[in-house]
Amino acid sequence: MNRLRVPFGPVLTLTAIWLTTRALMLWLLAHGGVRLLGGSSVAREVWRLYFHWYGVLAHGSFPVHDTLWQYPPGAGPVLLAPGLLPGLTYFEAFVLLTLAMDALTVAALLRAGTRPGRSLLGAALWTGGLPLLLHLPLARYDVQVTALAVLSLLASARSPRAGGVFGALGALVKVWPALVLLGTPRGRPTRTAWAWAVWTGGACLALLAACFTHPLSFLREQGGRGVQIESLGGTALNLARRAGWPGRARYQYGAMEMVGPHVHTVATASLALTAVSFALLVLWRVRARHWTEATPYDAALSAVLLFTVTSRVISPQYMVWLIGLAAVCLTSRHTSQRPVAVLVLAASALSTVVFPMYYREVIDGTWAGVLLMLARNGLLTAAAVLSFARLWRAARPPAGKSAPTTQPRPGSDRLPERALSLS
Repeated sequence: MNRLRVPFGPVLTLTAIWLTTRALMLWLLAHGGVRLLGGSSVAREVWRLYFHWYGVLAHGSFPVHDTLWQYPPGAGPVLLAPGLLPGLTYFEAFVLLTLAMDALTVAALLRAGTRPGRSLLGAALWTGGLPLLLHLPLARYDVQVTALAVLSLLASARSPRAGGVFGALGALVKVWPALVLLGTPRGRPTRTAWAWAVWTGGACLALLAACFTHPLSFLREQGGRGVQIESLGGTALNLARRAGWPGRARYQYGAMEMVGPHVHTVATASLALTAVSFALLVLWRVRARHWTEATPYDAALSAVLLFTVTSRVISPQYMVWLIGLAAVCLTSRHTSQRPVAVLVLAASALSTVVFPMYYREVIDGTWAGVLLMLARNGLLTAAAVLSFARLWRAARPPAGKSAPTTQPRPGSDRLPERALSLS
């Protein structure tokens, strides 16, 4: 019997790096009052905003008429969970649970990377990439959401059912993890994954509706959001300020958004680009013929990148999603997204310079702030275009070869090395 041979040296090294970097992130969180680290603005979201929502949720209701509440009902249990840990403040418990989900993510990536034919680069990217955002990941619940997306992708290779369940749970918390099911192989794996996702999502939504009032209150506030200054549209408007545009940045709907003439037009254009991105992804899905074990991972990263760069909002914590999905791609030696992962890391490092370090420059629309946003969003746009282009090319059969009609065996951990016909 062949046994899995675990490369203990690299695993121990990555574990040591994870412990060291997370200790540093905790230290930064504890000393976040420094102006260069945002003057406590990073941690404030947990001990003020999340804790406020915790009090509302604890009384059996989702926040109503709260412009800051823009999250699906699955976010409720995540924000209530810190209250289950005795002897800790809400802030301490939240950070501890975030670290636990971070550890679960790296453990899943390590397990995937030690399988035959796989790579530990994914675990290395997550371990070393997340600290590029300094202490921000510990003070947002995007690590929890990303963990569910990572588990969905990694589980779907062996069990489409589990992949669908994790994808649905992630979508209930923050919508975007539904995109990770885009690249499931056609036929039975897709039907199984999406069926279990729909049933899981429906059952959980019904349970939340039975336990809490106003579960869909987030829809009204989400629809009212404008153009955030860190989005591509916001960057264009900030650049226009340098040319005399009379608009400005104002805090609303939980973010700094642009207000003034033509903002609605820019928001509409962003929604149109999102629709175009969705159409391109559907077209890819219809025309894809060459499938490897990495295709579902690559498709997930490409889809989330496209939806991120065309969104009206690009918050700094969105980079956590991209780092997680890029890490999953790098667990496979067949991925087409290695150059994209490099661009994601570079964009993450620049995001930290933007927020919290020089956010005031961005808000004021100075040349320094504008150039920083042009650089960060330029990297993200390049990553999105390159990601989709490489995904598209990888989906075509190699020149001179026809794709066989063999489908992967149900429950198989890996797809065949050669191309698969999925028409």
